[in-house]
Parts: sequence; C-alpha cells; structure tokens
Amino acid sequence: MEHQGQYPALFGQLVAMLHFAAMQQMGKIKNPMTETIERNLEGARHAIDTLDMLQARTRGNLTAEEEQFLKQMLQELKLNYVDEVAKGDSPPAGGPSTAHAGGGASS
Repeated sequence: MEHQGQYPALFGQLVAMLHFAAMQQMGKIKNPMTETIERNLEGARHAIDTLDMLQARTRGNLTAEEEQFLKQMLQELKLNYVDEVAKGDSPPAGGPSTAHAGGGASS
C-alpha cells in the first residue's frame, strides 16, 4: 500500500493530537470525556518530550511548513508548561489536581 500522499496530513494530525493532549494535561483545555479540567504535568511533559523527539528525528525530512508548524506547537507547549510548573501543585480553576509537577521544560 502506498500512503505517502497522506503523510503530510497524518504528520499534522499527529502533532496536533500530541499538542491537544499536552494542553489538556496541563489543565488548559477540558477533558472532552469528563468535561472537567484535569492536571497531569507528568503526562504533559511526556507529550512535549515526544514532540521534541519527533522534531529531532525528522530534522531535514520535513517541508518548511511542517517544520514551522512543529516548532510553533512546541514553543506554545513549552511556554505553557513552564507557566504551569511555576503554579506548583495547586489545582487549576474548576477541577482537582491529578498529578504533581514534573521536570522543567527543555529547549
């Protein structure tokens, strides 16, 4: 099966999915299943690390648009992650804390 024509869309969907997951785990977006704000900074850190790995492993193999999209998503996540870690273990407005803060954001 030849799927290379779908790869750009699939790549964008993968990046967007990990971005959404990290934002949800930072308590920035409601969990669509429970309609509550949940906070799991360890999970958010894992999603960000996965995108960092994806960026490193695909370097030189992406279009300029894909590189820019991935870079912007990572920048937004890292800034939000640092903000959430600085807040400490206090629960986000509207919901309980479900995890403790993880490590710091990497560049």
